[in-house]
Parts: sequence; structure tokens; C-alpha cells
Amino acid sequence: MEPTPELSPHHAYPDHWEADVVLRDGGTARIRPITTDDAERLVSFYEQVSDESKYYRFFAPYPRLSDRDVHRFTHHDYVDRVGLAVTIGGEFIGTVRFDRINEQGRPASAPADEAEVAFLVQDAHQGRGVASALLEHIAAVARERGIRRFAAEVLPANNKMIKVFRDAGYTQQRSFEDGSVHLTLDLEPTEKSLAVQRGREQRAEARSVQRLLAPGSVAVIGTGRTPGGVGRTVLRNLLAAGFTGRTYAVNRAFDEGLATLDGVPAHRSLGEIDEQVDLAVIAVPVHRVPEAVADCGEHGVQGLVVLSAGYAERGSAGRELQRELVRQARSYGMRIIGPNAFGIINTAESVRLNASLAPESPARGRIGLFTQSGAIGIALLSGLHRRGAGLSSFISAGNRADVSGNDFLQYSFEDQDTDVALLYLESLGNPRKFTRLARRTAAVKPVVVVKGARHSGTNPPGHAVPVSRIPDATVSALMRQAGVIRVDTVTEMVDAGLLLAGQPLPAGPRVAILGNSESLGLLTYDACLAEGLRPRPPRDLTTAASPQDFRDALAEALADGTCDAVIVTAIPWVGENGEAETGDGEVLAAALRGAAAGGPAKPVAVVHVEIGGLAEALAAASSTAAPRTRPTTLAGRPAAAPGAPTGAAPATATAPTGPGTEAPAETAGTTETTETEAAEPPGRIPAYPAAERAVRAMAEAVKYAQWRRQAATPGKVPEFLDETTDEPGAAALIDTLLGTAPDPRGRPLTHDEARELLGRYGIPVRPTLPAPDPEAAVAAAARLGYPVALKTTAPHLRHRADLGGVRLDLTDEDALRRAYAEVTELLGKPAELLPVVQSMAPRGVDTVVRASIDAAAGAVLSFGLAGAPSELLGDTAHRLVPATDRDAAELIRSIKAAPVLFGWRGSAPVDTPALEELLLRLSRLVDDHPEVVSVALEPVVVAPQGLTVLGATVRLAPPPPRGDLGPRRLPNY
Repeated sequence: MEPTPELSPHHAYPDHWEADVVLRDGGTARIRPITTDDAERLVSFYEQVSDESKYYRFFAPYPRLSDRDVHRFTHHDYVDRVGLAVTIGGEFIGTVRFDRINEQGRPASAPADEAEVAFLVQDAHQGRGVASALLEHIAAVARERGIRRFAAEVLPANNKMIKVFRDAGYTQQRSFEDGSVHLTLDLEPTEKSLAVQRGREQRAEARSVQRLLAPGSVAVIGTGRTPGGVGRTVLRNLLAAGFTGRTYAVNRAFDEGLATLDGVPAHRSLGEIDEQVDLAVIAVPVHRVPEAVADCGEHGVQGLVVLSAGYAERGSAGRELQRELVRQARSYGMRIIGPNAFGIINTAESVRLNASLAPESPARGRIGLFTQSGAIGIALLSGLHRRGAGLSSFISAGNRADVSGNDFLQYSFEDQDTDVALLYLESLGNPRKFTRLARRTAAVKPVVVVKGARHSGTNPPGHAVPVSRIPDATVSALMRQAGVIRVDTVTEMVDAGLLLAGQPLPAGPRVAILGNSESLGLLTYDACLAEGLRPRPPRDLTTAASPQDFRDALAEALADGTCDAVIVTAIPWVGENGEAETGDGEVLAAALRGAAAGGPAKPVAVVHVEIGGLAEALAAASSTAAPRTRPTTLAGRPAAAPGAPTGAAPATATAPTGPGTEAPAETAGTTETTETEAAEPPGRIPAYPAAERAVRAMAEAVKYAQWRRQAATPGKVPEFLDETTDEPGAAALIDTLLGTAPDPRGRPLTHDEARELLGRYGIPVRPTLPAPDPEAAVAAAARLGYPVALKTTAPHLRHRADLGGVRLDLTDEDALRRAYAEVTELLGKPAELLPVVQSMAPRGVDTVVRASIDAAAGAVLSFGLAGAPSELLGDTAHRLVPATDRDAAELIRSIKAAPVLFGWRGSAPVDTPALEELLLRLSRLVDDHPEVVSVALEPVVVAPQGLTVLGATVRLAPPPPRGDLGPRRLPNY
């Protein structure tokens, strides 16, 4: 007989174990603990399992569950006996259970740390990754309950289950005993298990977006009976784009005798449609959306685009409606774009989907576009269309209640039709995950981001996500660390996207400038210098230059090994009659395209003034263009975007490989294949109406190309840190300092406590001794040794030498007493000033090093020069933790005042290797111990030899939750 669960809060229903997950095929399901109310669901589920699967589960024929079985499998204490179920539409499709056991395999309680685990998945849902998702979640539950190992008995013929265990990435042991395979899994996450988990997450989420963008059939729910209206507009756009699948018009108000509308079948409900509907576009009033979603879920619709408004953008009541919408859709296994969305577009020839309010579907191209704003989406579509650029896909997510920019990055990483990903984001639901996905995607194709709502400190209406408190400059620095091209405006995003989609990446910052206007060339030259490029003196072809002259000059510049990119400037040229010729831009465009096609692969951009038809002709298809040749994996997947840096080693995707993951294209073996793309020919030369815009786009391409080259050989955390850090000692100290019932707000450490903790990681802090009176100051100086410094530590005077609260180089007792008297006379009583004495450090450059944890962005490492440069001018650089040796080196070199560290104006260069080591040690500390929520080392005096940390403040708090480290789950906004 099983023990009765104790009635204690520890055994209460653990609702934090509930999670929505994306399965292998892109559908969603819900994982939750099994309760006593699930008896009927369990029996129904078991009846739908095949006899073979039952045999594999119980090692014998087991046609039905007894009442005792049902009771046992639905009654858990959530500590020693736990059961989880995967549900779709409220019904079970898979279950998992563990029972804690002792060394003899008998039922046990804590502190026993091993459990027996068993799975059962409905046959109709096998192969969807149900068991793999269950293993991730039950393993997390087990770790939470103090279980460190799983034991499982599997029949040798049950290959699917053996594969689930084998591919999970955990450390495991296998043996063959009594006719079964005995498996033992160590549940401590490993680098391999995390790689497997993220690889599965990537493929599942990419597939979920792919199902939305490439449906076989679409139903527009809420299609109006008369022209006009949102639903009727979407139906019209679907038909105008030539959607290749089946289309249906649905409206419960249709007359019973209405058979077709605009030439497509018309129905009063989805239940009347005899065939599978993959995608539903919902355009009904908000109060009717739940009914429409239920109709979709009950008839197997895979995804929804909800155009209806009236949700979180309307306030708290609308936000709750939005959350209920997501819960309802996910309960049926459906994902949502929206609500309050503008729609989606897929220009692939095999799909031709325009399920949006955009009246004209964009041309086919190589740019993927995601936007959280319908108005911005309209502007971007219009701008790209005017510039002659095509799109591969477009998603306007509206309130972004479900499908987000992270999902779009997952899809873009896989999509062979997308070479550049453009994203307009107003909020980041999971910044840590965004950074990780952006870094991996940027390693193979450019990611360009505009971040709206940068300075408000709040989220836009409708976006219920954590608010980051870090400055926008920090967000920008962290994005660039991940390889993201961060621009300020949608115009700059289009400018950069056009260059990156049509031109190769530059091998360096050297830019040749040529054209028929000396003034325009000089403007371009100045703009290059302002953007940090290295322009060559402009070559003036004079206003008499012909298109052939342009062609010859461009060919010569491209062939020149001392330049990495070319910017052509053009104004209307003067004809034989002395009049300016503004037309016939096609002739000049053909000349430039011909030179670019025949020269080395270098990026070319054109700045033009009033040359009619030039921009259009440069963007137009060229019948003489050679087909694009791209490295393709043996599986047929492109290895890199067409903008791969010329002359550089191929970048390697950062997603690690292992069982359950696909090898990055760059490492899977490549062959050269010719890929003729009718969508958007190679060599499209972007044209810009202003020199500054062209140069800014080129500068972004240069910085991104440099990041790609560096990403090919990522930095490392030096091994010396492992030898000189005491992680267990620091962990024990932190536990002691926080206590058994820590204050959720945390606590600051005293000077001595901070010194002890930092010392565990090889960060010595120069001691300070309190000096509440002159005698104490003299005694402290005698203990520390002269020369000393006298400092006030009152909050309003800390680090304020300019106010007279710091006296340095006090070489004897008399000097110290005089300084003490002067400070107290000038600034106040000792009790107010809190003076301390500290031994002098070698002279050098005063810097400040900080680390902090932001609730939204994660752990951030910061560096700057102490005082005015960082406090007044904001000259501070940032990197995400954990930092590598390359991150540390870049961090100290990326501030504007960096020359001060390297011998500016004849001063002695300081010990930057010691500074880099300090940054790495602090990064390691906060990465190893999330309880360390903030550290400030100020000042850190960096001398020509070594450095000295003169002050340190540390704050501890219970670690914030890390949603990016647990099992896969969809966010709930």
C-alpha cells in the first residue's frame, strides 16, 4: 500500500510546473501535473494506446487499467511521486511518472536521490517529440525535488524510447539485465544536454512559424458579405497574390444559399468545410473571437492570424482577454500571430500568400521582415517597394501575444529564401533568448533591428513583458555584441537591408569614391570619416563623364587591392548641347552593373541626385546577370548568406552540435551548387538619395563583416581562472551571508564581507580602516604604513575628490592630522563624513568596473573611466556575461576615452592585460553565483604595472528566475 501524501504546503499543487511547449512538428501542447480529477482522461487516453505500446510500458499484455492503477496514476504527493501529462484540447496524449526509490529499488523518500521513470505516448502522437519534451520537464521537476538520477527499464525492442534517453544529452549508463535494458541518467544539465534542448527548440519553433507562413489552405473568418471591411480585404489580397492553396470565406451571417464569394467557397462555419484548414485569419469583433477560436481548434486548424483589435492595447481588461485568447488557442495546439495584427506574407513561388491588409503583395526577394507595429509595417513595405526590393516573408505581429521576434529569428535561421532579417521591435519578451538567437543567426546572415520605445522605460500598449531598466545605450551595445546591426530609424533599416541583401560584405573599411561631382564626392568623403571608414581621396570624373567612363572607373576601383568597397556618386551629366541630361538612368545603371559583375566581389553603393530611373534600373532584374552560386550543404541547405565577407574564413553558427541537433551548415560538409534565383538576381546595386545614408549603410556592413570574421573563432574564458578561483568557498560564504530566509530585496555587504567574497575569485581589494577621530586615523596609518590617503565615505561625498573629501600622499603623522582637521573643518563632523584611511596605490588611470543583473536583459559587465567620462558623458561600454577574453579586450577598447589607457599624449600605457583579467574574474563571479546581483569596483587604479581596487560595493539577493535555462516553454505574457 502506498503512503498517504502528507497535507502540507510542500505538497500543494505545483502550478509553476505547467508549461506550453512547441512540439517537433510546430504544433503546441500543454504540460501539467496530473491530478485526482484526471481519472476519466487517463482511462480515455489509455484506451487509445496500441497493445504494442502498452506492452512496452508494462512488459506484459495490459489491455486496460484497473481502478487501483487509475488511483495510483492520478494520486501524487508531488515530491516522491510525480506524474505529468501532455494535453491537447484538454485530452491526454502522453504521460510520464517518477517514483523515488532507494538503493535497493524500493519506494523511498528524501534524502534518497534516485527515481524510477516511465513514459507512455499515444501512438497517433509518437514522432512529434512528446517524450523528449516530457523528459526535459520531468527532469527539471526531479532536480527541484532533490532527485539527481533517473533509472529506467526498457525492452530492447522499444527503440523509440531508448533513443529518447540516448539523445537527451545527459550523462548515462546502460546495462542489459533480465531481458531488459537498464538505463541510469545523471540529471545534472550538461553542455551537451543544453545543446540538444536548444537544437530541438530551434527546429520546433522554426517549424511552427513555417506552418503559419506556408499553409495548404486558408479560411478567412469574418469575411464581409459586401466589398470593404477587414475580412473581405484580406480575402481579396489572398486572391490577388495568387495563393497556391485552397481558400475559404467563413461568416456565420452568410445566407444558407450562398455557395461562393469572390469565386471561393463560402461557409457559415469551419465545420461545413470537408477538407483540412491549416490557417485561419480571424477578422471578427473581439467578443466573437473566442467562438471562432474554439471552432478552429475543434476542426484541426494549425495556426491563427488574429486581426481583431480590442485586447491589451485597451488596458488591463483587454490584457486579460488577450491572455485568455492565448490560453484557448494553445490548448488546441495552435499558435497565434496577433492579436491586433496587420497580417503575414510569403512570396515563395510555391505559396504566394498575402494574408494581410497590404493591398499589393511585395515582389519576391531575399529579405525577411518582422514588425510589431502595423503602421511601421505599412511604411516598411512601401519603402522597400519604392526602392525595388523584394521580400521573402513578412510578419506583422501586433500585440505579439504569442509569435514573437524570437520565433522569427528561429525561422529566419532555417529559411533558405531569407538572406537578411529585418526586425522592428518595441519590446523584448525574453532578451536573453533574443541575444542567443540573434548571435547564432547573425553568424550566417545579417540581422538588422530597430528598437522602438527606447527611452520611455515602459512597454507600448499591448505588450505585457518585463521592463528593462538598463539604458538604451547598454541595450545597443549588447545587441552589437551579439552581431545585431542596431539602427535608429526604419529608413536606416531599409538602407542597410538593401545593401546587405544585394552586395557582398566588405573585407575592410577602405572605401573608394568616384563620380562626376567633386562636391558630392567631398560630402561622401566627409561622411566616411565621420562613420569611422577609411576613404581614399575622391576621384572626380568631371561632369562630362559618360556612362562608359563610369564603367571603366568602377572596374578599376574594384580591381584595386587597396580598397574594400566603392561608393559611386552621380549627378545629371552634361550633353553635347551643354544641357543637363536627367533621364536615361538605365544606361548608367547598365554600365555600373556591368562593371560590378565583371570585377572582384566587393560591395558597391550609388549616391545619385535627380537622375531619373537610375534607382529603379539598378534594382531591376538583369537578363545578363550570372546565376548566384552559393555554398550548399549536402542536405541542400545554404551554408551562408550572399553577403558573406569576402576573403574571410566562413563564419560558424554558434549552435552546438550533438544528438538531437543539426550540425551548422558550415561544418556539415559543403558542395558548390548553382542556384538560379528568379526572385531577386544577384548584383542589385542599392541607390541612395544622400551620401550620408549610403555611407552609414556601408559602415554598418563593415562593422558586421568584422564581427562575422571574429565570430568564426570565438573568444574563450582563460583556463587560469579555474586554478585561482574558489567557487565552492564563495558559494558557502554567500549562503552564510544570505541566511536561511533571505530578504527578497537583498542586502549590501560590508567592506570586509565584500573583500572576502571578491578575494575568493582572485580580486584583492585594498583594505580601508575607519577613522572616526584623529587618533584612530593615526593608528590606522601606522597599521597600514605610510604614505596613506584620507577619504570620506559618506554617500554624498563618495568618490568626490573635487569637493575636497579625498587627501592623497600623506607621508607622515603630521600631514595626516593636518588633512583630518582640514577635511572636518571644511565638510563637517566625522560622524557625518565617515572618514577612512587607506594605503596609497601606485599612480595610474582611475577606472570603474561594474556588473549587475537586469531582470530583462540578464547579467551585464560594464567598464569606463572613473569620474566625468562615465558619469557626465556616459562613456561606458557593456558586454553580456559570461565574457570571453575577446569580450574583455574589446570592452576596454570600445570606450571613447580608451586612448588614455594606451599612452595618449605621451603618457605611459597602463597594464591593460591586468585590467582584462579583472573583468574576466568579475564576469566569472556573477555568472557562477546569480545571487551576486550587483558589484561596483570604484575606483580601479590601473598603473603601468598591475592595478589596485580601492573600493568595492557588493549586493546579494535571492537569485532571479532564469527562464532561459529551464526546460523548453512558451512565454506567457
